[in-house]
This record gives sequence, C-alpha cells and structure tokens, in this order.
Amino acid sequence: MSPLEKSTPPAVWTSLEGIAYGGDYNPEQWPVSVRMDDLELMKEAGVTFLSVGIFSWGLLEPSEGEYDFGWLDDVLDNLAASGIKVALATATAAPPAWLVRKHPEILPVLADGTVLGPGSRRHYTPSSAVYRRYATGITRVLAERYKDHPALALWHVDNELGCHVSEFYGDEDAAAFRLWLERRYGNIDELNASWGTAFWSQHYASFEEILPPRAAPSTLNPGQQLDFQRFNSWALMDYYRTLLEVLREVTPGVPATTNLMVSSATKSMDYFDWAKDLDVIASDHYLVAADPERQIELAFSADLTRGVAGGDPWILMEHSTSAVNWQPRNQPKMPGEMLRNSLAHVARGADAVMFFQWRQSFAGSEKFHSAMVPHAGRDTRVWREVVELGASLQKLAAVRGSRVESRAAIVFDYEAWWASEIDSHPSQDVKYLDLLRAFHRSLFLRGISVDFVHPTASLEGYDLILVCTLYNVTDTAAANIASAARAGATVLVSYFSGIVDERDHIRLGGYPGAFRDLLGVRVEEFHPLLAGSTVKLSGLTGGPSDGGVGAVWSEHVHATGAEVLATFTEYPLDGVPALTRHAAGAGSAWYLATFPDRDSIEALVDRLLAESGVAAVAEADHGVELTRRRDADGRSFVFAINHSHTDATVRVSGAELLSGERFAGTVPAGGVAVIVED
Repeated sequence: MSPLEKSTPPAVWTSLEGIAYGGDYNPEQWPVSVRMDDLELMKEAGVTFLSVGIFSWGLLEPSEGEYDFGWLDDVLDNLAASGIKVALATATAAPPAWLVRKHPEILPVLADGTVLGPGSRRHYTPSSAVYRRYATGITRVLAERYKDHPALALWHVDNELGCHVSEFYGDEDAAAFRLWLERRYGNIDELNASWGTAFWSQHYASFEEILPPRAAPSTLNPGQQLDFQRFNSWALMDYYRTLLEVLREVTPGVPATTNLMVSSATKSMDYFDWAKDLDVIASDHYLVAADPERQIELAFSADLTRGVAGGDPWILMEHSTSAVNWQPRNQPKMPGEMLRNSLAHVARGADAVMFFQWRQSFAGSEKFHSAMVPHAGRDTRVWREVVELGASLQKLAAVRGSRVESRAAIVFDYEAWWASEIDSHPSQDVKYLDLLRAFHRSLFLRGISVDFVHPTASLEGYDLILVCTLYNVTDTAAANIASAARAGATVLVSYFSGIVDERDHIRLGGYPGAFRDLLGVRVEEFHPLLAGSTVKLSGLTGGPSDGGVGAVWSEHVHATGAEVLATFTEYPLDGVPALTRHAAGAGSAWYLATFPDRDSIEALVDRLLAESGVAAVAEADHGVELTRRRDADGRSFVFAINHSHTDATVRVSGAELLSGERFAGTVPAGGVAVIVED
C-alpha cells in the first residue's frame, strides 16, 4: 500500500459495533477521580467511541522534546478495559506556547497584513515548514507509542482544518502559492493567458512577481482569486497529507480521517477533492438556533456530507447536546430535539453519532458549550436524553452499513461556489447556495431524499437532476450533465450556470454557454433585479396568469428550440421566456431564468416530479421528515421524524425498531420512528 492509499474497507467499521456513540473526551481538564467517574457514566450512557487528545499538545509536550504521556496511557488503558474505542488525535490543532515563542513565523497572516496571535486555537499557517516539522514530530511520537494499543480504532488528524481562518497571506504562504501555480500552469505564459492579465496591465514576467490577492485599491483579478481559493483548499489538505504520511508509515493498518465542517456555511475547502484522502468521512455540524427551519439546514448539511462520502456511511464527529457558546444568543435545544437531530443524521447516512464534548468544561472559552455530562450532572434533562439516545442507537444496530435511497440529485461544486461569488459580477445578490437550498427545502418537505453530487460524478440512476448556479463548468462536466438528460433524466438548469469555463473565461456566443444546445435557449443580456424588487411571471405555476413572482434575477432569453412554459410579464422583458423545456434524447432539459417565490418553487417542483416520476418515501402528515436507507440484503429502513407539535400519521407497514413493536402508523409529537418495511 502506498503511503497515502486508503485502507479498504475502512477498518474503523470493523472495530465498532452497531451505530457508534460518544464524543470528544478531554480528560486532561479533570482530576483522576472525575475520570474514574466518567467510566461509570459512559457505561450508563452506552458510549462506545471517543475522540481523545485533540487539544493536548501543550500537556503531552510541555516543553520542546520533553514528554508526559502518563495521564494519556492511563486514560486509554481504562477506556480499552471498558470496551470503548478511540479516535486518537494528533494533538496538532493548537500549537503550544513554547513553539509560538520560539517560532512566531508560524502564525497566520490576513489579507491586510494582520498577524493572528496565540491565546486561542488554530494559530498557524499550513504552509509553514517549521510548523509542519514540529507537527509531524509529535504525530510520529504519538503513533509510535500507541500503534498497538487496543483502544485505537482511528486516527483523528488535527481538527476542523480551515476553521476560523482558511486563507493565508504571509510571505511563506506567498512562496507556496507561487510553487502551486508553477505546478498548475508549467510556465508563466499559460498563467497570463488563464488570468487574462492583458487587462489592467497585470502581465507577469515570472512567477516570482506573483503575490496572494492581498488588500488592494480596487477589485482583484478574478482568475487570481479563484486560484487562491483552490490553493488554500489544497494547502490545508497538503498539510493533512503530511501528517497522514507519518501515520501510514507507522500504523499502515489504522484508518485516518479529519473532521470536516460540511455544512451550508463552510465554503473555503473543496471537500469533494479532500474525500480521496480520507478513509472515512467525518464531519461536524451545529444548528443555528435562530433558524426556525433549522431541521432543514441540518438535512441539507447531512445530505451534502453523504455526497462528499460518495454515499458511504460517515461519522458525525461533533454536534451539540443543547446550546453552543459562540452564537449571539445561545438557546438550548428543545425537549426531544437532540434525539431528533441525532437520528436525522443517522437517517441521512451517519453510522456514528458523537458530540462536543463528553463533560462540560468548568473553565475556558467553551465552558458554556453544552456536553453529554452537563454542569448540573445526572439529574438533568440533557443527561436523561443522552442516556435515551444511547439506548435508541443500540436498537438501530441493523441500520449500520445501509445506504440512503435517492432518485433526485442536486449538482454541487465548491469551485462554482467560489467563482460565482467573486467581485465584479452582475449582482451581489446571487448567492450560490440560495437556490440550491430552496429546491432542497421543497423536496425535504415532500419526504423526498436528495443526493448532492459533483458535476463530474456518475449521474446514472437519478431521474431528477437540479443544476443551480453552476456558474463555471468544465466541458467534461457539462457533457456529463447533458448525457444524463439524454439518457432519460429530467434536468433543470438555473440562471447564472454555464457562463464561464474553469479559468473564469466567458463562453462566448450567448449565455448559458456550456448549456445552450442542451437547453435550446440563448440569453443575450442579464437583467439582475434591484435589492428587494421582484418581477411578475405568467405560467410558472401552470396557469395563463398565475401571479408567480421572481426575485434576484431576470434575463433576456430567446427560445431556440425549447418550449416556453412561463414568461416575464413586465417591461422591459414582457413576453420573454422565464421557464423553458427542451427535449433531450430520452429525457428533457428545463431552464429557469429567475429565482421564483416559494409558491412558484412548489408549483415548479410539482411539474418536475410529475415528469420524472420521483415520489416521496411514504405518505405522511405535514411536519414529518422522511428518509429511507436500504441495506445489501434489500431491507429498507424508513426514518420518520415528527417535527410538529401534534401526533402525525405515516403510511408505512413494518416493525418499529425503537419500540420493538409493530408500527401502528402514528409518530407522536416530537417523536421518531424507524420502521423496517414489510
């Protein structure tokens, strides 16, 4: 096996039983007497899996070259004796004080030249050769010491890479950026052509003249900005691979991962690119308490995590039992919400449920962040729900290894996210996620599972494919999407898709360049809408004058073969197509030229579902989240999560795993049912 080759299959799943359960364990914060109490509490809660040592470098190596592993030895021995497996961290997520004092050059630098100091965490740049030397050093020492420990099931490499700061502008970062560019382009002429440096006298004679896109008088070169995003994602991943290479050398049979932050708020890392170097996908997710539809954002993030995992089971490495500490107003979770959240992740592919953290801290920045063992101890709602969740997960052991069943897909591309939101575009109101989330919401509310797929991934098996704001797209990806339509899928492409190639060069001849032929349309000019304004539509909801409304965007569309299904009805676009459909082989390609209001989205989704044949997992009352997982033997598990305050009817027949009884067709208010379908 080469140093960076994946362990196949991931050995972590053979080390764990059922749905794994636990969280971050930070015993270094507590005296030995508390650690011993922890073992009894973990048994009561049903804990089987813990992450250990994430922020312990300063205690493991209190001064350079001097180590103290006694406490960690005892902790791992006790966990192993209790049958608990461990994801052992490399301890590199926060450099110790002595390292910063000796080498302040490891600290990250922002675009305006600000140097971020210590006193927090993640205060290093991944391109620092010095930091990499020290980080690989402590990683090697840990690997050598614990390579044969019976508790070790997984390596947890660093922690939340890219959190807090994900773009690095220091001199060492600039040098690394130049080397990355030279590898990418080969020669400076290719770079000049890609970046279009003939504009604004930006021509470069050598790579040595190039800097990161630091603070500047006006808008920066978009090609430079896009490549800098690519570079920073790569730099963080390359740092991860540097530590991974040590672990592969010392412990070739132990799988490794790092906890990604796959959520609808994390933009800076291309996790589809990262996935190839992770033996198992692990991700953290935290609710935004102020979001009244936070369960839908959770589903979006979990579905995206499963997409990054290629449909394979994944680890929910962190979420919270109740309130966090970092939002403006940190409200606790409502009764039963923690169980619903946890099982929603399981429903969408997680085979491990973990929290930050095991025991709530009594000091430090996260002392008000909830945990499995709260400040008030066992006689609390949180603890009772923690124990209840552990018992519930034990009853779901049969679900492990099954995969979510989806016939609908949303194309997702981090590079399109980056490129579509660069400065100097027609409208700052075009946000990559907005339309994706609107369609995902509509499908969620109908009980329809959705896979997120990269534009170059196989689209076989999907009957409905949504392509939203895919601003930049390669020829290969565009052909892949077109092939899916011609093979029989219903494909919808939205405005501001196919506009440029991977270099951010306009595809000339009329928009949407990459998809003109597939869609049978040509756009001659954009008409983005002013903030808060809308445009009236006709036909979007199926009637001749249905009162549909569009926001954010409109454009001058010509149908060059497509059937016109809806039009704009206001000057200067009165009568211009807003929604079209074009036959494509055995399937069809729809084009949407505006951002519809919610009622219009619902009507449009109705039409797309009717044509594609995609249907809900089951019939259920409003407010019930539905997902189906299916195992290799063909058994299907329907998760029905009732987010409403009243009992709900779900029309599924089979045994209910949580109660151990025949499912009676009703999920109580705020409750969950997991049914093995007959």
